[in-house]
Amino acid sequence: MDYSALIAQRRRRAEELDERISDPSLFDDPKRAREIMREHRHLKDTLSLWERLEGARRNLAENEELAKSDDPELAEIATDEIPGLRTQIEELGESVQYALLPADPNEDRDAILEIRAGAGGDEASLFAAEMLRVYQRYAETRGWKTEHLSSTPSEVGGFKEVFLRVTGDEVFRFLKYESGVHRVQRVPATETQGRIHTSTITVAVMPEAEEVDIEIKQDDLRIEVCRAGGAGGQHVNRTESAVQVFHLPTGIMIRCEDGRSQGQNKERALQILRTRLYEMKQREEQEKHSATRRALIGSGDRSEKIRTYNFPQSRITDHRIGHTSHNLSGVMAGDISEFTAELQKAEMAERLTEAGIS
Repeated sequence: MDYSALIAQRRRRAEELDERISDPSLFDDPKRAREIMREHRHLKDTLSLWERLEGARRNLAENEELAKSDDPELAEIATDEIPGLRTQIEELGESVQYALLPADPNEDRDAILEIRAGAGGDEASLFAAEMLRVYQRYAETRGWKTEHLSSTPSEVGGFKEVFLRVTGDEVFRFLKYESGVHRVQRVPATETQGRIHTSTITVAVMPEAEEVDIEIKQDDLRIEVCRAGGAGGQHVNRTESAVQVFHLPTGIMIRCEDGRSQGQNKERALQILRTRLYEMKQREEQEKHSATRRALIGSGDRSEKIRTYNFPQSRITDHRIGHTSHNLSGVMAGDISEFTAELQKAEMAERLTEAGIS
């Protein structure tokens, strides 16, 4: 497909945004300014990809011509470069296709991960702790930062629930596929008969909301302070530093006690609440998407079983796309990139079909 017309549209839009960004009054509305800057950056990246694609195409044409040269040495060099250029063109073409799709406004947001132990008791809580470490290590490889917001430890050293904030470039774009039920099949350390147990955890990846996204009215909140009951040292256990925030219209309750002060815990609780409310708002909008895309990866439904980790067979299967990997040790060490890449391809194919670009 010839994308020249679409690229011309993007180029004209980028020129319009150049003018708007040069107007100081744009920043009188911070939310609108962020949206404009985000769109401008996306357009610049798209146009840069297009220039690289066009350059690779020109190089390929030149090399194909040089391959016919009467100079054997020159022809050989040109011929050797042709396969690499064709691969480069294919990869850049896919990137351009994806970039031409309507941008998801949440893709470059930071994210809050909520991990909860499900069926399986202690074993589920231990797996929740392991998956927390998986995401922390994955974040390190991408140069992201993580912040532990709140948690409820289990008696065996795992977590009944834990909230993690992840900040960096395009965090939500890469982590959004992790939402859903993760099932683990293995022999627990406490199992004396060698029987395989099945446990589950629930992961929710939520694009972090900003204050301008969600307005929380003070009258809609009931805030209580109490003594922290978990680990945290003498200071935490001696003072009433834990904070519980109740959002009366929705019934959502957030408790934070890991911080060293009421102020810090209140701030974290409101941050989680704001993100939860934003997620609910986004979920309503996602209902407008096609049923096919929601079933594939876009639903983020907390009750949807998305992946099974089979330890005896060192096998991980993603049920949304039917992809299986035997790199269990690598994944548990934080390398989930294989699944992310496959899910991104599946999403791109579906979105291209919806947009009529493919």
